[in-house]
Amino acid sequence: MIFVDADACPVKAEILKVAERHAFEVTFVANSGLRPSRDPMVHNVIVSAGFDAADNWIAERAGEGDIVITADVPLAARCVAAGALVTGPTGRLFDKSNIGMASAMRDLGAHLRETGESKGYNAAFTPKDRSAFLVTLDRLCRQAKR
Repeated sequence: MIFVDADACPVKAEILKVAERHAFEVTFVANSGLRPSRDPMVHNVIVSAGFDAADNWIAERAGEGDIVITADVPLAARCVAAGALVTGPTGRLFDKSNIGMASAMRDLGAHLRETGESKGYNAAFTPKDRSAFLVTLDRLCRQAKR
C-alpha cells in the first residue's frame, strides 16, 4: 500500500503511474479537495480539518511493507519508526539512518524562522525533483515487494 500525504502534493500523477506499474494500491489522505478516481486500486480519504488529522490517519495505518509519501518530517519520523519506507515528493528518502538529522534540521529551521534569522522560503519544485522522485518511488516499490 502507498499512503500519500496529499495536501499540496505535487506528484500525484507520478504516484499513480508508478503504482499502476507495480500493482500497488494508493490511498490519498487530505483535508479536502481530492479528485475522485474510478480505479479500484486508488482510494481517497478526507479527514477533518483538525491539526495533523491527515498525518495521524497515515501514521496509525502505515507499517512494514508500506510506502509513505510526505514532505512532513514529523510524519516521516513516525512512519519510519513503524517500519514503512518513506520518501518526500522531491525523492528525498527518509530512513533510520537520516531521520534524526532531518528532524533536527527541521527544528533548527523552525527556530531560525521564529527568531527572524531566516525568512524560511521553500525552494521551487523543479523537473529535476520530479525525476528524482520517480526514481526513488520505483526503487521503493521494488524494495517493498521483496
